Amino acid sequence: MEEKRTSLPEITLKAVLLGVILSVILAAANAYLGLFAGMTVSASIPAAVVSMGVLRLFRKSNILENNIVQTAASAGESLAAGVIFTLPALLILDYWKEFNFLSVTLIAGFGGLLGVLFTIPLRRALIVEAKLKFPEGIATAEVLKSGEKGKGGIKKIAKAAIAGGLFKFASGGLRLWPGSIEYAWRMKGTLGYLGTGLSPALLSVGYIVGLNIAVLIFLGGLLNWLIAIPICAAMQDWPVVNGEPVAALDLAGQLWSAKTRYIGVGAMLAGGLWTIVQLRGPLVSGIKSGLKAYKNVAGENAAIERTERDMPIKWILILIAVSVVPLFLLYQYFVKDISVSAPMAIMMLVAGFVFSAVAGYMAGLVGSSNNPISGITIATVLVSALLLLFLMGSDAASGPAAAIIIGSVVCCAAAIAGDNMQDLKTGYLVGATPFKQQIMQIVGTVSAAFVMAPVLILLQKAYGFAGHSSATENALAAPQANLMAAVAKGVFQGQLPWGFVSIGAGLAVLIIALDAYLKFKGSNFRTPVLAVAIGIYLPFELEVPIFLGGLIAWFVNRKKESTNENGLLLASGLITGEALAGIALAIPIVLTQNPDFLALSDKFHSPLLGVVLLVVIAFWLWRAAKSKSL
Repeated sequence: MEEKRTSLPEITLKAVLLGVILSVILAAANAYLGLFAGMTVSASIPAAVVSMGVLRLFRKSNILENNIVQTAASAGESLAAGVIFTLPALLILDYWKEFNFLSVTLIAGFGGLLGVLFTIPLRRALIVEAKLKFPEGIATAEVLKSGEKGKGGIKKIAKAAIAGGLFKFASGGLRLWPGSIEYAWRMKGTLGYLGTGLSPALLSVGYIVGLNIAVLIFLGGLLNWLIAIPICAAMQDWPVVNGEPVAALDLAGQLWSAKTRYIGVGAMLAGGLWTIVQLRGPLVSGIKSGLKAYKNVAGENAAIERTERDMPIKWILILIAVSVVPLFLLYQYFVKDISVSAPMAIMMLVAGFVFSAVAGYMAGLVGSSNNPISGITIATVLVSALLLLFLMGSDAASGPAAAIIIGSVVCCAAAIAGDNMQDLKTGYLVGATPFKQQIMQIVGTVSAAFVMAPVLILLQKAYGFAGHSSATENALAAPQANLMAAVAKGVFQGQLPWGFVSIGAGLAVLIIALDAYLKFKGSNFRTPVLAVAIGIYLPFELEVPIFLGGLIAWFVNRKKESTNENGLLLASGLITGEALAGIALAIPIVLTQNPDFLALSDKFHSPLLGVVLLVVIAFWLWRAAKSKSL
């Protein structure tokens, strides 16, 4: 039930400043997490808790100010996903030698702005009229209403952030233990593999997404690393280099990179297309009813209640035009062919709107953290690459990069759109003014856009990205960016392993059928295809701690003993601390050009120590989540 609040200030100087600062911090942290683990998490609740803790220091503050802060702050986290899933692909393709500040900022800023604008006319249809859950939006509203818990909440986040930061410093800086443990061995003409990551952030991701999603990601990894890769190894002769057999672990990585990860590509592609088909009816009716209601309300002028005021349609159209023009000029600069730029710009606009609507609807169903942005972007990149292949020919050097740029704009728009709808749901429940939230969503998006390039530049120089010549021993996996690059390049060079892509698409059909059966039976356990697809694609060592985090969430929640807010705050703190420590370590690495400048002697390098400390953190997370109080 919506709360009516008529006289509380919302957009204040302290709320704007705090919102911008948190947007920048969360954008940087989520950029690192996404490049490291291939997943990002919603930051609305941690932002709300931090906001309550900080604003309590002022004599006057209120729930609507806190809501404004989390609205701006969560935009930074969402925009980071759109950027890091796509733009590093331009380096991996060797189209860019380094990140260009202006190009990154324009794509991120205006792409994100389109995501805000495209979803404004859908607010009434999806939030007021439709019976969608928007789970994170509802949870954030409950946190805001429980404002008296803010002080304890911010302490919990701070403690967890310190713990996560120290763990990362000891592992990535002092090198007291490795970031992951992997073993592979030859057996009967094939190979076996085991591995796990040592990361509180990954453990926390698993806790946040829950057991259902964590299990599906883990099962996807098992299908690839314990079934598909051994089968591929058995179907070929064991490779030999310089007279020596290739190490089993190296062979597993080669087979994953060249062949079996494309099973995940096919599953993601089929899953993304299925999502669009599945939602076509609700989306079309939602868009029609939303625009009709928007027009009717807009004609009432002064009669509009404060809690029903959206950004005027004239402003929306002007801002869309302001966004599209620089994006078109940037695209023309890269492609240098108006006959190609014009139709592709139209496609970018249409795809941006359609997929923003899909992302907004999906956020209402499964939440922002589980939104299938990867599948949406893969579909965009593949279709764009095929169209560009038709328009430009296979000899076009800029073709793959042109497809990535379209995908990056659509990805930024879709990521922000899902977040915007979650925030507007929170605002609806606490009695906020939609117009003011929409303004702050734009402020948060623009603020985050200005820091994305510096963060990417720093991470590239310090760690590098897997698949690129800048990669170091501790290179960031950047799984989605590698995927986008492989798909775009494969279309133009005719090297996309369509056989493995087809296997993935066929597997996706089976998973979709299983999900439909479970839905028919009323099962609480479901099988969203994109979760399995991501599991097939990701390195297996990332998935084990995610699965363990999901198990912790299940053990806590099965007896309904927990306050979800406690575990969520601790998990969010662990993620933030590890991510910020990774960024902080990058600075001296870049300055000294030595990734091991803090490393201690090899005799202190103990995987067992890392395992023990991760178990301690897992126990801490379990105990905190069971606690009745902050």
